Amino acid sequence: MDNNDHNNNNPQSSTSYKILLTLMSKRRTWVFLFLFVYTILLSSSWNLLKTILSWYNSAVSSAPSSSSGWPAIYASVALGVIFGLLSMAAALAVAVPATLVTWISVLVLLTFFGRPRKSLVVEGKKLTAEILRTVGKILIKEGNFVAAVCAVLGYFLLVRNGREVENIESHRNKSNFV
Repeated sequence: MDNNDHNNNNPQSSTSYKILLTLMSKRRTWVFLFLFVYTILLSSSWNLLKTILSWYNSAVSSAPSSSSGWPAIYASVALGVIFGLLSMAAALAVAVPATLVTWISVLVLLTFFGRPRKSLVVEGKKLTAEILRTVGKILIKEGNFVAAVCAVLGYFLLVRNGREVENIESHRNKSNFV
C-alpha cells in the first residue's frame, strides 16, 4: 500500500495536514511562535532573576558584615548564567532561519551546476555538519561572553547596592542614638 492510498483512506488526516501546512506557511504564524517563545523565556528568566535577588537579599540581611562578598559572587554567577543562556537562545532563534536559507541556497546552487543526486546527498550531509558545528561554536562563544560580562556587572552592582544599604542602616543607627 503506497502513501497516496493511505492519505485517501483518511480524509481527516489530509485535511489537518493541509491546514497545518497553510498555517506554517504564513509569516504571522512564525512571528507568533517567535514572540510566544520569547515571552516564555523572558517570563521564566524574570522569575528566576527575582528568586536569585531575593535569595541574595536574605543572605545579606542575615549576615550583613561577615560574608557579604560570597553571596554577591554566587548571585552574580547565577545571573551571568541566566543571561548567557538567554542570549544563546535568542541568537539561536535568529540563526536557525538564516542557516536554513544558506543551506538551501548552497544545495540549489550545487544542483544547478549539474551535481549528480548521490553527490548532492553527500555534500548536503557534509554541509549540514559544518554549518551545525560553526553555529554551535559561535553560540557557545557568544553565550560565554555575555555570561561573563553579566556576572562581572552583576557582582559590582550587588556589592555597590550592599554598601548603600549598609550606609543607610549605619546612618539610621547613628540618628537613633542622638
